[in-house]
Amino acid sequence: MAYFRRLGAQLAALQELLKREDNWLIMINADPDAMAGAMAFQRLIRHRVHTVTIARINEVTRPDNLSMIRYLRIPLVRWQPVLARGFQRFAIVDSQPSHNVAFDDVDFSVIIDHHPPAEPPYAAPFQEIRPEYGATSTLMTEYLYNSGIRPGRRLATALQYGIRTDTNTFGRHSSEVDLRAYHHLSRFGDTVLLNRIMRSEYLPEWLPYFSRAFDTLRPCGRGHYTSLEVVESPDLLVVVADFFLKVHGLRWVAVCGVYKGTVVVIFRGGFGGVDLGWLASTAFGDVGSAGGHRSMARAEFPAEALGAESLDVFTYRRIRAAASAHRNRPDAASAVASSGDDATPASLFAAPSPTGSKGDPVNGGKGESGDDGKKTSDPA
Repeated sequence: MAYFRRLGAQLAALQELLKREDNWLIMINADPDAMAGAMAFQRLIRHRVHTVTIARINEVTRPDNLSMIRYLRIPLVRWQPVLARGFQRFAIVDSQPSHNVAFDDVDFSVIIDHHPPAEPPYAAPFQEIRPEYGATSTLMTEYLYNSGIRPGRRLATALQYGIRTDTNTFGRHSSEVDLRAYHHLSRFGDTVLLNRIMRSEYLPEWLPYFSRAFDTLRPCGRGHYTSLEVVESPDLLVVVADFFLKVHGLRWVAVCGVYKGTVVVIFRGGFGGVDLGWLASTAFGDVGSAGGHRSMARAEFPAEALGAESLDVFTYRRIRAAASAHRNRPDAASAVASSGDDATPASLFAAPSPTGSKGDPVNGGKGESGDDGKKTSDPA
């Protein structure tokens, strides 16, 4: 059996788009997998076109991502619409045009991604969308391999880190080809550089947020809930949620906060059979955008939706109700589908009685009720 897929036809189709006089712009929503994939695509085509530039549409604030850019010398520019004037061809890597409004007015020639394809399909002449892959970095490793390109030290290290992050070190939505790609790259990557990037996880100014997370952590069904209130970046919620994944015995966690008038809820975990994507859309689909995968999900909605309730009361109540409904998920999902809405029926979110237990945020408690998340009535 071949080590990787044979991509002769795909490479020939890509070659048809490459002209020596063209300037290419690769657009990404910068995270490790996207940056590594963009570097690989840049390496793949750079000797066949005039120039290749990588543009990010987002601010990079996470310390591990900043370390990756620094140590691997990743050349990024900030996307502005005026940039489009200097380029003839556009590619999007580790994302799709419908994923962000920044991509709306761009005519992409190439789409490379591992997330589920959108409907209706895009019109780009070259598309490689493989949702069965755990990382776009795996996909691009295949293309380099089929092109006979040996990745340099920094590129190989970037691709390794991209695979590790998007598969959660092969613990989340990974496949055999992800393992093969990582093994192949290990011959060329730099372990010292990789470890240096991986250790750059936290900034000193984030520590008060961790303290707040510990203070507000409480059981929520079989998972846990915590609130950081107002945060300087949604990335802080992701960092805290990822941290709690490493705590033994926590099945899943929901971390809530408010950023510039928007409530953001990050779900991580998914152990014990709970589908966090379903949980997020059930809890918050009627007030904003919500969804994701079984082991990671996100919800966002305007803070005005809180009404007279506090952030803690509103979010905890809805997450707790959705977790309780998870036991009857097929029936609940059918009811939601028949209503023509992605949200759970509003009756699920009736306000709790003010005489609730001390573990409910309506009483300002922090879980002293003895609810250890093992109640059979709360299977999620």
